[in-house]
Amino acid sequence: MKAKIISRSAIAVAVAVALSAGYVAGNRNVPAPQVITPAQAAMMPAEAAAKTGIPDFSGLVETYGPAVVNISAKHVVKTASRRNGMNGGASGGNPQLPIDPSDPFYQFFKHFYGNGVPGMGGNDGQNASDTPSESLGSGFIVSSDGYILTNAHVVDGANVVTVKTTDKREYRAKVIGSDKQSDVAVLKIDAKNLPVVKIGDPNGSKVGQWVVAIGSPYGFDNTVTSGIISAKSRSLPNENYTPFIQTDVPVNPGNSGGPLFNLQGEVIGINSMIYSQTGGFQGLSFAIPINEAMKVKDALVKTGHVDRGRLGVTVQGMDQTLAKSFGLQSPNGALVSSVEAGGPAAKAGLQPGDVILSVNGQPVADSNALPSQVAALAPGTTTKVQVWRDKATKDLSVTVGTLSDAKTASAGQGGDKADSASQDARLGVAVRPLTPEEKQSASLSRGLLVQQSGGAAESAGIQAGDVILAVNGQPVTSVEQLKTMVAHAGDSIALLIQRDDAQIFVPVDLG
Repeated sequence: MKAKIISRSAIAVAVAVALSAGYVAGNRNVPAPQVITPAQAAMMPAEAAAKTGIPDFSGLVETYGPAVVNISAKHVVKTASRRNGMNGGASGGNPQLPIDPSDPFYQFFKHFYGNGVPGMGGNDGQNASDTPSESLGSGFIVSSDGYILTNAHVVDGANVVTVKTTDKREYRAKVIGSDKQSDVAVLKIDAKNLPVVKIGDPNGSKVGQWVVAIGSPYGFDNTVTSGIISAKSRSLPNENYTPFIQTDVPVNPGNSGGPLFNLQGEVIGINSMIYSQTGGFQGLSFAIPINEAMKVKDALVKTGHVDRGRLGVTVQGMDQTLAKSFGLQSPNGALVSSVEAGGPAAKAGLQPGDVILSVNGQPVADSNALPSQVAALAPGTTTKVQVWRDKATKDLSVTVGTLSDAKTASAGQGGDKADSASQDARLGVAVRPLTPEEKQSASLSRGLLVQQSGGAAESAGIQAGDVILAVNGQPVTSVEQLKTMVAHAGDSIALLIQRDDAQIFVPVDLG
């Protein structure tokens, strides 16, 4: 069938005639439809524009679009190779992967070198090389002197981060801090008098209100999409510490880290993830509330890490049947299923079977809401926890603990005080000396336990639980010694590490 091509002008004339005819033939008491030009809509208050049913976002985009940036994060990973087609050592090359999967070194090498190792396909028969990769994302400027917010997963493990503004200027960015738990990262570029966004209050937003996203989906800079807020305080699996804003705004790969605006032009969230079975947009987008993100930003800029509160309990959801069995009128609160021995909750007297109704005076809606409420508490402070026990309320005073370092990402700078634990910004690890028990268990006389890995170390394959034994062949016995060695090293070092019962030198690019 031959397709018909109709010009836009022809369509416009046809629509105008149809509207006119309908008005004449119909009830003359019915007012003619109001036509609002984009320029007029941009000048209207957001509330008035919303009432017309045809919101116009052009004014918002013109004002705040220049504060949205494109982020390119480049990763360079060392890959090994096989020389001479033989399994075994090769002069000047990376270590070889044993062909036998039962060999204890097999999984060890596989973790570090993936498919680029001999016996795994990939670069077999090729010389050792750098394998570059690049991820694209979005961000937005929150201060005129160059501070930028984005997602932690956008810059995770990046060797080089580049920020491009709408006027085509490019800057090399420094990662000030990255918090994987909230998926928030702070970047800094060397610039002045930059355009900035306006920070809003997501608590004042309502389900059903219009919102706008600006970002770089698939690398298309400053793409504008819109939708409505579908739900608030949405808890997601394995994301217990962020009460997400759910929207139906079309968000795709590359939008991550970009701002979510309300109709007043205020940022109320950071677009972070989508639910998809295809990899593309399917109507479910999730944004980090900006008030939560700004708390993380302030902590990263000030201290280089984020402290979160901890109770030391395991909770489960309530339903009507459980509520009835405990004598509650409604299934609100979080049911305590277990209490960590010696933890803050145990010391305060919490017991399995208690239903936590409120924390610090704030009601606990359900078990999904509790983790974010507790995480927001300052470690070391005393808070009131109201529980339901024996069909009556009971108030307990709990001294809030600190969420373990293994679950809290940090900036890779600063670090804990004293020699017991510390972080090295250049290497990207948080380490502490082995305890006497750990030394005995691992049959080691020295070593530093990696509690957290990021940056250069993570790119090289170092992970939490590894034990650093030596740097460039020199034994490491203290945190300060490691810092000194790394500070005086060149662009790369070789770490001797132990994982499980295997030891190996791992090259780390510090460039």
